Amino acid sequence: MKFFLDFLYSRRRIIAVFLLVGVAFTLLLLLYNVPFSAIMYSIIVCAVITAAAAFGDFWRFRKKCSLLSELQNEVLFTLERLPAADNECESGYRELLETLFAEKNALLSAADKRYEDASEYFAMWAHQIKTPITAMSLALQSCDFPEKDELTEYLQRIEQYVEMALCYVHLDSDESDLVIKKHSLDDIVKQAVRKFSKQFIRRKLTLVYEPLNVDVLTDEKLLLFVIEQVLSNSLKYTKRGSIEISLESPDTPVLLISDTGIGIAPEDLPRVFERGFTGNNGRSDKRATGIGLYLCKRICEKLGHGISAMSDNTGTRIRIDMRTANIDTRE
Repeated sequence: MKFFLDFLYSRRRIIAVFLLVGVAFTLLLLLYNVPFSAIMYSIIVCAVITAAAAFGDFWRFRKKCSLLSELQNEVLFTLERLPAADNECESGYRELLETLFAEKNALLSAADKRYEDASEYFAMWAHQIKTPITAMSLALQSCDFPEKDELTEYLQRIEQYVEMALCYVHLDSDESDLVIKKHSLDDIVKQAVRKFSKQFIRRKLTLVYEPLNVDVLTDEKLLLFVIEQVLSNSLKYTKRGSIEISLESPDTPVLLISDTGIGIAPEDLPRVFERGFTGNNGRSDKRATGIGLYLCKRICEKLGHGISAMSDNTGTRIRIDMRTANIDTRE
C-alpha cells in the first residue's frame, strides 16, 4: 500500500493533467451533441489503456524502490546494481552518485593506507623497544642494590605496556595468527605466576594456588596475555592479603582469579570491560589507562571464551570461562 501511495504521489502532476484533459474532452463532445454512450465507451477504452500503462509504470517503480532499499542495507555498497536511469534527471543523479562514490573510495583507500603504515611502524617500534628492555633487565640481574626489585618491577610494567600496545594493533588487524589447540591450563597459568613471582614476594602477598588439572582449547599466547593482565590488576590494587587462582569446579575449564584488594564499585562493574573506562579506582590511580580489561574482553571473544567480573567489599573475582569453543577467526 505504501508503494502505491508513493507512486500516486510521484505521478500526481501527470494524473492531474490527465483528469483535466479527460474532463475537457468530455465537455467538448457533449457540446457537439455526441451520444453519451459513445462518450462513455471512449472513456472506458482510454481508462483501460491508461490503467495498463500505469500498471507497467507502477511495476517498474516498485522494483526500483525495492532494489534501492536492498542496496541501503548492504554492508559493501557498490553502484553496479543501481537501477537504470529513466530520464536525463535520473542520469544526472546517477553520475553525481558515481562521482561521490569514487571520491569516497579514494578517501577510504588513503585512510586505510595511512592506518596500515602507522600500524606497521608502531609494531616495528614495539618489537625494537624490546631489545633495550631485555638488555636493561639482564643488567639489573647482575646488580645488587636496594632499589633493584622496584626498578625490575617498573621495567616489567614497561614491557607489559609494550605487549598491550602490540596486542591492540594486532586485534584490529585483518591478519590472524591464532594457533588453536589443546593446552594444559596449569602450564599457562604457571608461566604468568612465575613472571609476577617477585612482585608477590616484594608486596608480601600470599598466593593461593590449586592445581588446575584440565586441558583447554585455546591460543596459548593470547590466553597467557589475558591471565597476565588479570594478575597484574590484582597485584596493583591488592595492598595486603592474598590472590587465589583456582577452578570454579573440579575438571571444569572455568578459571577464577580472586584477590582481597580494594574491589570495584558496584556502579562500575557493568563497564569495566569498556575501552578507556577506568572507574573510581582508575581515577584515583593516574596511571590507569582502561585498556587492559578491554583487551582481555576482545581476546576472549576472539577465542570463544567468556570473561566476567564480580566484586564486593572483600575484593574482586575475575571469571574466565573456557568451556566454549566458538573460535572467531574473521578479524
